[in-house]
This record gives sequence, structure tokens and C-alpha cells, in this order.
Amino acid sequence: MLKKLLATSALMMFAFPVLSQTIVSTTPENKKAILEEFTGVNCTFCPQGHAIANGIKDNNPDDFFVINIHQGGFATPGAGQPDFRTPFGNAIVNQSYSGAGFGYPSGTVNRKNFSGREMTNAGTTAMGRNFWTISSNETIQESSYVNLAVEAEIDIITRELTVHVEAYYTGDSPQGTNKLNVALLQNNTQGPQVGGGMGNNYTHMHRLVHMVTGQWGADITTTTQGSFVDETYTYTIPANYNGIPVDFYEAEMEVVVFMTETQQNVISGNGAYTTYTGLSNTNDAALKSLEQFDDQCAGSITPKFEIQNVGSDDLTSLDIEYSVNGGTPQVYNWTGSLTSLLSDEIELPEISYTPQSLNELVITLPNDDDVTNNEDNSEFNLADVFVTNQVDLTIQLDQYPGETTWEITNSAGGVVFSGGPYGQANQLVQVSLSLSNDDCYSFAIFDAFGDGICCGYGNGFYTLETSDGTEIIGGGAFGSLDTKVFSNYETLSTPDFDIYNFSIYPNPTNGILNLSAKENFEYQVFSLQGKKITQGESNSLSKQLDLSNYNSGIYLVKVNINGVSKTQKIILK
Repeated sequence: MLKKLLATSALMMFAFPVLSQTIVSTTPENKKAILEEFTGVNCTFCPQGHAIANGIKDNNPDDFFVINIHQGGFATPGAGQPDFRTPFGNAIVNQSYSGAGFGYPSGTVNRKNFSGREMTNAGTTAMGRNFWTISSNETIQESSYVNLAVEAEIDIITRELTVHVEAYYTGDSPQGTNKLNVALLQNNTQGPQVGGGMGNNYTHMHRLVHMVTGQWGADITTTTQGSFVDETYTYTIPANYNGIPVDFYEAEMEVVVFMTETQQNVISGNGAYTTYTGLSNTNDAALKSLEQFDDQCAGSITPKFEIQNVGSDDLTSLDIEYSVNGGTPQVYNWTGSLTSLLSDEIELPEISYTPQSLNELVITLPNDDDVTNNEDNSEFNLADVFVTNQVDLTIQLDQYPGETTWEITNSAGGVVFSGGPYGQANQLVQVSLSLSNDDCYSFAIFDAFGDGICCGYGNGFYTLETSDGTEIIGGGAFGSLDTKVFSNYETLSTPDFDIYNFSIYPNPTNGILNLSAKENFEYQVFSLQGKKITQGESNSLSKQLDLSNYNSGIYLVKVNINGVSKTQKIILK
């Protein structure tokens, strides 16, 4: 229930001591752009709209704000899907267009008509995503006759939101009554999104959950030059909206305010993330999440993780320790500024390690008021190795071939092969691909709709195999994405060396390695990081090495015979 509080100075200072007074500028400013983006979880091209909006925000962080409104048929949840709709969405969307041709994603910038950019009839405000950037950039270059500022806080115990809004008119409004709108948004909601390529793990941002001031805002009747508006609203946030939880530790809540002349024509606006009170600890940094790694080929990783300030004091610095497989910890000095419950994603400097079949990354934060949230770990496997430089890809498409694409990237992140989308339903695709030797590759197959290729619309499947028929990866029921990291290697030889009939077996090995040749030879064994672990020579044309005391992983064996040398990779299981 909305409660509008009396705006007397004494009451304001007593009731909301953490909220400052006179936060709005009295100097004329340009407009701020408010994009109301109409979207839905079943809209294939809506992730493109989200990306466009995020790009505008990145370029104009203080002058552009996004409100994602889930509405219409594309937002109607299917079986097992969340319901992101709000009671306010239909009216907002319906006033933005008329006639045929309306589609998703679409949106309005300041609920203004941009002639020639309408999605439907002339004079309407809804535009396709291709016009959002130019319209927003034009808007923030225009002068505004009213400035707005906002601050908001949430008491996590009572769940009460307090929003303090100030507006100052640097000019006269053509309307005697304007309308002040306060929109509450929820961020970081994990859920499905067709076209998002992340299954049910798409991150939904700036999602409208409530209009604190009602459908069309609260009336403001002092709209002439020099008018000062000072309003405070409270609202108790429920535990969920349509069954979707509101966990303040997970969802960053955001407030966007804007002033309209009528139901349309946003004059200007502003926005802020909420601050929080009622936290148990003063000084408390938490490891919120740690990136999970695909299988790894090389002996180094670049960890990414997220920290969260779950204390009442601002978090400004941390000494972060991290190590792999119990090796010597590295220390990273983080500095920043996080108020309560805000998070930051950190990419740590690359760390080298000796690969094992199963590897473990451990990250530790300094001790504080709560040590139970200061450490996390991530386990990852050594990528499979295949003795081949040719792979064969077979795809049996389903009835929706335009949804299927695939790619192979190398260790540098470059796409070396790709294919799709396809045009013929139930087509059998077969391609042979030549890879460079001694590299790390990632194969990925995508389904734009998110339902794979195996089931319901044909008997689709795919396999990626070596030239001798060994399967690298295969399947069909993969949702939006299926992926596999693997490496390949091949014996590095010279014509002079072949005459010695040198061999290493078995490879891979559980620890006992046999070397043999037609002549005496010298050998050296190195880790991938170049550390020599053993060496020797053989005078009996063969040598058995016991490597069982070493960690599992990939090693290099270098052999010299009569001045000719050769290096080969081996796998120790």
C-alpha cells in the first residue's frame, strides 16, 4: 500500500535521517532519456534489444535509464516459465501504438513521438530497436525545464522501501499539472529467455515490478519556474511478485523516476539503486559467486568471481588470495566502493598451475565479521586429448533448421570454423574439418529457441568425431547450448628421426611409460610450464619410466638420437 508522507522539515529529519535534503540541482539541465522497453521471455530478438539498451546505458550512465516491461503474448509464460508481467504493463504499451505492425522488441523513448520512426501509425511513440540509440542520443541533447533527483533505501527487516524525490522547475511547464512517476525495478533475476543462448540462466535486468505512484503517477500542481517539489513515498516490498522471489541479497533493486506532462511526453527523469539498512554486520565482504570453468587444456586460468558487501559499512579494499591445486597463493589487491548489498565482478590476474585430471581453484577473502562467506572453490577437469588434426561433424537437423548454428574456436578465442543457420528441414549436414596441431579447441552448438534438436520436432542429433570415428561430443537434447573443450596433438617428427623407429607407449598412461628405438637415446621429461622432472639415457634400446608419483596432466617427452631430437606430448592419468 502506498503511503505519502507529510513533507515537513521536522518530520523528514526525524523519520528519514539517512536521506539527504535538497538533492536536486537548481541549474538548468538537459533531459535524461527513459527507455521503456517492451519485451518477453518468448521473444527471440528481445536479447538484441537488451544488448542495445545496455550499450546506450554504458555510453550514457548518468543520462539514460531503462525500464523493461514484460507484456503481451511474448511475455505470457509457458509451462514452467516465470511470469514477469505486471498490472501496469498493458496500459503503458497500449498507449504507445495503434493499428497493425506492432512487434517485439519495441519501446518508447520519453513516451515521445519521433516522426518517421514509428513502428505503427504516424504520431505514435513505439519504435523498433533500430531507432532507440539515435532517439535517446537526441533526447539527452535537449534542454529540460525540470530537474529530478532521487534516493531510495530498503530496510531488509521490515522490507519497507523509502523513496525521496525532488524536482526543481527551471522553466514553466505548458501544463498546470504534471505527473510524478516512481518505478521500482528488479535486477539479476535468472530465468529463461528465447534467443538468449543461456537456457534458464539468462540474467534479466531493469525489470518493472511495481509503479509506486500508481499507473500514471502522482499529480504535481506547482509547475512554474522556481517551483520546488519534495516528496517522500514508502512501500512495503512483498516477498515475491507472481511467485518470483525478491531476495535483497540476490536482486539489486532500482528506482527510476520521471515527470510527464500528461500520460505521455516524459519531460525528464533520473534513477538510483537502493541502499539498505537492517544488516547484521558492520564489516562483511562475501564471495557471492565464482565462475565455473569448462575443461582446461593449458596450465593457466584467469579466474572471475563476484564479491558482495553484506555489511553496513562501505567496502573499499580487499586483499584477495587465490591458488590452484594447493600451490603458492597469489594476492590481488582490490579497491573500489561498494555500499551495502552491492556487488562487483572481479577478474583476477592469470595464475599458472601444474595440470591434474581434476583441478581445484580456491579463493579466500580476509577475515571480517562473518568468516563463513570468505572462501569458495571451483573444480575443473583436464580437457580430453585426441590424436588427430581432422574432425568430422555430422548434424541431423530437426524441423526448425534456422535455429541451429555451431562454431569451433581455438585457444586464442578465434572462430576457425562455423556453420548455420540452415534452411532445409530435417537436412543431414556432414563436414570434415582440418585443425592445426597442438592447440586447444572449443566446439559449441546452439539452438536459438532453446529446445535442442532431438525431441518433439524430428529426431535430430549431432556428433563430432575424430577421423578414426572416436566421438569427441554428441547429443541432441541440449537446450540452448552444448559445448566441449578438447585439445589435439600429433607426433612431431622429422624424416631423419623416423629411421630410428622411436615409440612411446601406452599414451595416455597410468604412470608406467615405455620408450624404445633402434639406437641408444637420451630422454628428458618436462611439465607444460617447462620444468624438467626427470632425465636419463638408455643403452638397451628401451627404457621404462615410472611417472606414477607425479600429478596427472600433460607432459612433454624430449628424445635425442644421434643429434636428432623430437618432442611429444604424453597424458598422465
